[in-house]
Amino acid sequence: MSNQEQPTASSDDETQLRSNMRRVALTALAGTSIEWYDFFLYATAAALVFPAAFFPESTPTMGLILSFGTFAFGFIARPVGGIIFGHFGDRIGRKKTLVIALMIMGVASTLIGLMPTYAAIGVAAPVLLTVLRFVQGLAIGGQWGGAMLLVTESAPSDQRGYYGAYAQAGAPVGVILANLAFIIISALVSEEFFQAWGWRIPFLSSVILIAISMYVQLHVEDTDAFKELEALREKRLTESQANDEPIRRSPVLEAIAKYPKRIMLAAGAFISVQVNFYILISFILAYGSDANGGGMTRDTVLVAVLIASALQIVAQFWASAYSDRHGRRGVFMLGAALTGVAAFALFPLVSTGNFWLSVLGISMGLCFLGMMYGPQAAFFTELFSTEVRYSGASLGYQLGAIIGGAFAPTIATILWAEYSIVWVSAYMALASLISIISVGFLAETFKTSLTGKD
Repeated sequence: MSNQEQPTASSDDETQLRSNMRRVALTALAGTSIEWYDFFLYATAAALVFPAAFFPESTPTMGLILSFGTFAFGFIARPVGGIIFGHFGDRIGRKKTLVIALMIMGVASTLIGLMPTYAAIGVAAPVLLTVLRFVQGLAIGGQWGGAMLLVTESAPSDQRGYYGAYAQAGAPVGVILANLAFIIISALVSEEFFQAWGWRIPFLSSVILIAISMYVQLHVEDTDAFKELEALREKRLTESQANDEPIRRSPVLEAIAKYPKRIMLAAGAFISVQVNFYILISFILAYGSDANGGGMTRDTVLVAVLIASALQIVAQFWASAYSDRHGRRGVFMLGAALTGVAAFALFPLVSTGNFWLSVLGISMGLCFLGMMYGPQAAFFTELFSTEVRYSGASLGYQLGAIIGGAFAPTIATILWAEYSIVWVSAYMALASLISIISVGFLAETFKTSLTGKD
């Protein structure tokens, strides 16, 4: 090949690489958006519908607490899902495991939409609701690791944070879709129909969304980098068999044995994101629409959260790109600190009942939170070696989710009812402090190679 031909070939390869990377990134975004849409539908319904539909014999406050209690079961299931899907993700591949998780979520969400209420079958209704929420948690526990690794393992090393933000953007996009679904249905039907049947439509529509996602997932080729990882696993397996070496233990057990400190610190780093996020997108719906809180209409608060979530996406991509140039730890810790400070402005702003001040308060919280959540995909990817990366990253993520997010709306409701709303802000700030300390004990990772790592 001549010297004149070489640049052309290189340029063609680079163009193909960029095209493949965009396809993988958009696939991850589509999959995670749909998955989180289903998961967040429950958070919205738990604040606005489920107390009356499934706990009608309780007081309004107790009904809300019980409803958020069923919400928590999804988080209890997430580490279990992370363990199960992490094992298979490290064994059979990222994409296959991700598709299975999406399918499980679609089935569970559809069944929630078909659920009879307490008025129809009594106490069996909240029991079945809790079971389906647990299944949702299993699915989301497996989804994150698959989508995140599909992107970050394929991305150029100097753009790993930026492309990882595509997988992370699925969460705020899911919030937007879930809120839009409830806003549209609420606008089209009467309040009576909404409480009886209207709330089911967003859950039932997940069938269509999951079908679209499945099509995309099944028709997108893995990148060359990902195929190389699979080839490496096959080579190692062949060598082990030829040498009569014992079969390695489960990737989950391997990750726990090899990286116990990193897993726990990753969980601690994620606590602020989880506590603040679920207060900002779920508890705030109850507080903002309560006469003793913001006193706004349900749809007004939903729109405020929707706008704030859109701004969160912008913040996540900015912070992720910044982390590629300057490191993950600094922007992550700054985001945690600002989130903790913003917590004390949140409720005074929402309490005014003014729409734009409420948007300001919620937006500050979600944008500062996005400074953590955006770079997190690349950060957690770089903490673990290839053979246990799905398991290790998922365990850290899901443990942080159950510790931070599972009971955040419930704790916030109790603090508000029994003490004062300022204690909810203090709770949010404490979570941020824990994350700052945890990240402080982790090493910087942004220039770490994803191959041959110890």
